[in-house]
Amino acid sequence: MSPTTGQQQYEEFVTELLADERPRLFAVLREFGTHQDAEVAAWGMAWPDRAELVSPNGRVRMRSESPERALRVFGRGEDVSARLVWVDADPVS
Repeated sequence: MSPTTGQQQYEEFVTELLADERPRLFAVLREFGTHQDAEVAAWGMAWPDRAELVSPNGRVRMRSESPERALRVFGRGEDVSARLVWVDADPVS
């Protein structure tokens, strides 16, 4: 095996490893009224066993068992709802 072949195989391995291990990116969208206004309340990364979130200004950080569980914090208030918006292209199977 030539060094080039070994390097190519290693790069393929690394590419697969990163694809398998990468977190899914999502946003928590707070919506006000019915199709009236919205804001990004947090950006998050989801792994199989947890989710990490940070507010757009970086002041609020939180960890949750799942993105759905974290969502409960953001939908509080009159005429306010919150939903997850998955940013990455690959849906979870």
